Amino acid sequence: MIIKRLKKKGKLKVSEIVKATGFTRAYVNRFFKELRDEGKVTLIGSANRAHYVLALRECVQNAKKNILDITLNLCNRNLNEDRVLANIKKKTGIFKNLRKNVSDILNYTFSEILNNAIEHSRSKTIKVNMARNADTVSFSVRDTGVGIFNNIMGKKRLRSVMEAIQDLLKGKQTTAPKLHSGEGIFFTSKATDILIIRGSDKKLIFDNLLDDVFIKDIKSINGTKVNFAMNTHSKKILLNIFKQYTDASFEFSRTDVTVRLYEKRAQCVSRSEARRIVSGLDKFKTVILDFKNVNSVGQSFADEIFRVWKTGHPGIAIEVKNANENVQFMINRTRNSLVKE
Repeated sequence: MIIKRLKKKGKLKVSEIVKATGFTRAYVNRFFKELRDEGKVTLIGSANRAHYVLALRECVQNAKKNILDITLNLCNRNLNEDRVLANIKKKTGIFKNLRKNVSDILNYTFSEILNNAIEHSRSKTIKVNMARNADTVSFSVRDTGVGIFNNIMGKKRLRSVMEAIQDLLKGKQTTAPKLHSGEGIFFTSKATDILIIRGSDKKLIFDNLLDDVFIKDIKSINGTKVNFAMNTHSKKILLNIFKQYTDASFEFSRTDVTVRLYEKRAQCVSRSEARRIVSGLDKFKTVILDFKNVNSVGQSFADEIFRVWKTGHPGIAIEVKNANENVQFMINRTRNSLVKE
């Protein structure tokens, strides 16, 4: 019955078979699970939008292209933003046929904002939503933790939310300097059309369409909520945004096959730094990273390049030169974990 109906309708919900047979949902799910294990059907979507299609590439692609909205309630335990993003791409058509420059920005900004919630919020759960329509792609990240402005106040010993906002607006500020560079929100605010950060009783709005920043009062909330939106026809290029602000951190040059990395602070610690370095390198077959004058790198930095980015670009070779013992240890550690996976 399941296969017959799928061939006729194209997609099918468990509830339809329950209604047709009178069997319990648990009993019907057993048959769907058997078909999934046999590779005959595939589950598309999540929650009340979940439905099955035949496990044919054409059926899966046609089903996914119509799923342009997804909400996930995540447990903040051993959570990885790159795996959440990969799950969204797997279950929806949000990234399908999206302009590469917009896709690059969406990859970067979502990863940065979710990473901030994972590592700074101390929230047990995080709710994310991503959606796309004809002209706009957007996402939100909501936690119920300490709150971004309260976190800055406490770590920086500031007296008010307004002082915390002022500190955040300086750019490249962080409450965890051993782990982060503070670049995530800074570059996200430059790449987006609209970025709204809600925390405590304030709403901070970066409106790049008006080239302005606003602060408004809101009803006090627990934790932090971040909303991002940009036009799907935007011509912004992430690498160009990075280049506008390279003087204070990385400077790099590249030939057809080589990228040389110079780090003035002598240590590379954050995923933000790593993401900015590898941005735009997907057109090379070999990337050579020169760690001359770099004394140490953080685990997050190494993981972002040598696991996350490498996994997403399996055909690109990453070579390392001038890495000291400390740097090479962290790189090898990350590569070894990837082999085990």
